[in-house]
Amino acid sequence: MRLSNYLIKEKKIVVATHNKGKIEEFRVLFSKYKIQIITSEDLNINDVEETGKTFEENSIIKVKTIPNDYLAIADDSGLCVKILNQEPGIFSARYAKKCGGWNEAMKKIYSRVETKQNPDFSAKFVSCLSLKFHDGKIFTYNGEIQGKITWPPKGDNGFGYDPFFIPTDKNQTYGEVEYSKKVLTDHRSVAFKKLAKIHLKNN
Repeated sequence: MRLSNYLIKEKKIVVATHNKGKIEEFRVLFSKYKIQIITSEDLNINDVEETGKTFEENSIIKVKTIPNDYLAIADDSGLCVKILNQEPGIFSARYAKKCGGWNEAMKKIYSRVETKQNPDFSAKFVSCLSLKFHDGKIFTYNGEIQGKITWPPKGDNGFGYDPFFIPTDKNQTYGEVEYSKKVLTDHRSVAFKKLAKIHLKNN
């Protein structure tokens, strides 16, 4: 397989999501390449049930919802707390919905860790990106950021669990970091840089 056959030469890509936060992050990530972002919603494609057992499996499930007429990308990501056996993991968004919202989910996660005999607030954000070309070929790229969870949540930037997570060697949550800087340094950007190195290098 020649990777040169899988360079992104188009100026439009479909992001397989209805998540407004992710859409905005992808707009920033692709902006330097002058690639237009459209979404599943623009194509009247509904959210798909995430039946995979890993971030990669769910990312692939999502990207496959987009017809091969379009170049497409999907992300599956989540928060993994070490002492909770990497929960909520792939269930991060569903966990928040079950708890009644992001703030309630963050509070419950922190409380679960606090009740442990030896509390360990170590956590990581994980992202898997899947990029699908017109022939159906899919490439996947993973990114992680290590850190810890904190209470109370701080900051109004970002989305999801961002106000609850402090990256290693930093003293601010992702919710406190300037949005433009956070987008270019988080777990999704780590995965995106791997993708860009291979598929966007000639742009």
